[in-house]
Amino acid sequence: MLIQATQLRPGMILEYNNGLWRVMAISHITPGNWRGMVQTKLRNVKTGTQTENRFRSEDRVERIILSQVEMEFLYQEGDDFHFMNTETYDQITIPKELIEDVVGFLTPNLKVEVEFQETTPLNVSLPKTVNLKVVRTDPGMRSAAVTNTLKPATLETGLVVQVPHFVQEGETITINTETREYMARAK
Repeated sequence: MLIQATQLRPGMILEYNNGLWRVMAISHITPGNWRGMVQTKLRNVKTGTQTENRFRSEDRVERIILSQVEMEFLYQEGDDFHFMNTETYDQITIPKELIEDVVGFLTPNLKVEVEFQETTPLNVSLPKTVNLKVVRTDPGMRSAAVTNTLKPATLETGLVVQVPHFVQEGETITINTETREYMARAK
């Protein structure tokens, strides 16, 4: 499906230079009285290599629509991540380099959307928020309650996020998977 470059959004898959590329970041550039451009950061879905490309606003690009299947994350074995189709119970393995940006959010039994091109898994889409347990953080300071300072916390998956000083080790917190930011204590 051809779309205008101005309609590109992060997460979309494009066919570009005879390969499939995921849009990682976008910025619109309008230099003075010249025509507008769309600066993109792209990552090859098969090799993981990254590149930057500038499209003119009027350029059309080929967007690839992938089929999405709900799957459950089962476990990690070395650099392989194992998922199970929640309807057919078929299991697949996805290598770490393909899903590196979501690994820090994966916990057993987490329901995710896996995007396929025909039978090849290309991406894992996370829910908007996940609950993760804090395994290491410094104790909070009494004076920090007044100020809006943050401290690093290591979560059960190894992901490190900034949290308010009142968050303690052992607590479960809610993280926004898009911004990678602390949202609240989990209920």
